[in-house]
Amino acid sequence: MNEIAKVPRRKRRAQSAPTVADVARAAGVSSMTVSRVINGEANVVEATRQKVRDAVRLLGYVPNPAARSLAGGRQCRIALLHSNPSAAYLSEFLVGTLEEASATDAQLVVERCDGSESAEVLVSRLKAHRIDAVLLPPPLCDDNALCEALRARAMPMVQIATGRPVDFAHAVTIDDEGAAHAMTRHLIGRGHRRIGFISGNANQTASHSRRRGYERALEEAGIAADPELIVEGDFTYRSGLAAAEVLLAREPRPSAIFASNDDMAAAASAAAHRNRLEVPRDISIVGYDDTPIATTVWPELTTIRQPIQEMARLGTRLLIEAVQNRRSGEGLAVRHERLDFEFVARASDAERA
Repeated sequence: MNEIAKVPRRKRRAQSAPTVADVARAAGVSSMTVSRVINGEANVVEATRQKVRDAVRLLGYVPNPAARSLAGGRQCRIALLHSNPSAAYLSEFLVGTLEEASATDAQLVVERCDGSESAEVLVSRLKAHRIDAVLLPPPLCDDNALCEALRARAMPMVQIATGRPVDFAHAVTIDDEGAAHAMTRHLIGRGHRRIGFISGNANQTASHSRRRGYERALEEAGIAADPELIVEGDFTYRSGLAAAEVLLAREPRPSAIFASNDDMAAAASAAAHRNRLEVPRDISIVGYDDTPIATTVWPELTTIRQPIQEMARLGTRLLIEAVQNRRSGEGLAVRHERLDFEFVARASDAERA
């Protein structure tokens, strides 16, 4: 009878959800280490932390909020504030943020900021909803009033992709000027000298950094920057169409166009086709970010890969650690992290004919 009674018990265990012990075995660490990672504690080396995250995702482990509450913890609530006009950028950012939040049982609140309320009112509302920390992707990462309002209410924040990190907030960036410089040098190396540039919105520091990289590469090659070849966009597809039409009407026409994001580069490619120009035979077009649109247009875009998902994951991780440190009575050690960009060669550019 005892043996018969044991059979269903084993079946239930085999079908049960993965436990902390299962994650620990998969990652090759102790259960205590898994607990520290899940709770966002800072005293775990990064390589070990990543092993635990990988095991959590592989096994589909979901932390038990009730058990954590009994253990004295409270779920971390992070607000992702956004007003980015590029749906592709926001989609990539959300993937990275959600992955990191789910791996550590943090709650993510996503809110669009349309400028209808002051920074002080917005931050007061976040406080009232028990938000612990705030993610600021572009362009809100450069909103001085918002950053100061968050600072005044002592809310941890992280600026993502800003060109002007403040000393009281975490920041995760790449070298925008260096990346734009590398792309412009690539086009110059392929024989292009009249290179049109579609800049981003002037309210974002990254826009100015990318323009500086473009102009610096021209200067180093002995090419005078032509103001008529620089047209401002706002990172939307529609603005890219309008800017490309202006550039294509110049005499002589530029032999290449470098757009400050992939949305505008895709629009420039469409404008070229509309003007019966073949890309890249008649004109080269390159972009920036390596969002999904870069590989859904034809020809696929040569671009700069900005590690958007990784930046979002790291930013979320920094905030979770900041909240946990505060709850344990530790001070806030601000971190400014710079990740690497990557040049991605595809089919949208060619040697100047």
